[in-house]
Amino acid sequence: MTKPVFEALRFFAIGCMVVLLAGHAQAAANPYRRMVEHYAPPDVVLVNQNGEKVHFVDLVQSGKPVIVDFIYSACAGVCPALSAGYANLQKKLGPESNNVHLVSISIDPENDTPKVMREFLKRYQAKPGWDFLTGSRDDIDKLMYAFNAYIPNKTYNFPLTLIHSPADGSWIRLFGLLSNDDFYNECKRVGVK
Repeated sequence: MTKPVFEALRFFAIGCMVVLLAGHAQAAANPYRRMVEHYAPPDVVLVNQNGEKVHFVDLVQSGKPVIVDFIYSACAGVCPALSAGYANLQKKLGPESNNVHLVSISIDPENDTPKVMREFLKRYQAKPGWDFLTGSRDDIDKLMYAFNAYIPNKTYNFPLTLIHSPADGSWIRLFGLLSNDDFYNECKRVGVK
């Protein structure tokens, strides 16, 4: 290899490293994507961890901020991180955690029964105000489509959190895993205290 070719390859390699490091720094600076959306969720009837029927639209129109994610109890991927975020938020809010409604919607309704969902919430020491909902496959799919969050196969689940602002009816769409501080700050922006 001649010296000019070696030098050209060396500069190329250095340039690639600079691009990779810049991309890594950008990813670290923006660990999640935030968008403001307007969704019209369908009025489906789901079942919570206590076996009670719940009209999803009634939850959204409760006057409280509502935070929604799509998970399943046997998930070993992003679901534990999303659920830990909910648990940490409830701990951070303390008695004020009843001013927000946390909603986890099962993407595995065939296996997530009320009993399984109760056990799941116990693992995360969930306080009142965090509901785990299931329902028919058709109703779950309608919700996922309404939120532009359709997951065709539970193994392809992705980190999505939706926060409904009761003040203006908008939804904050957060894609990615958030730090506890980022999650808390996003919740504060819609009135969670």
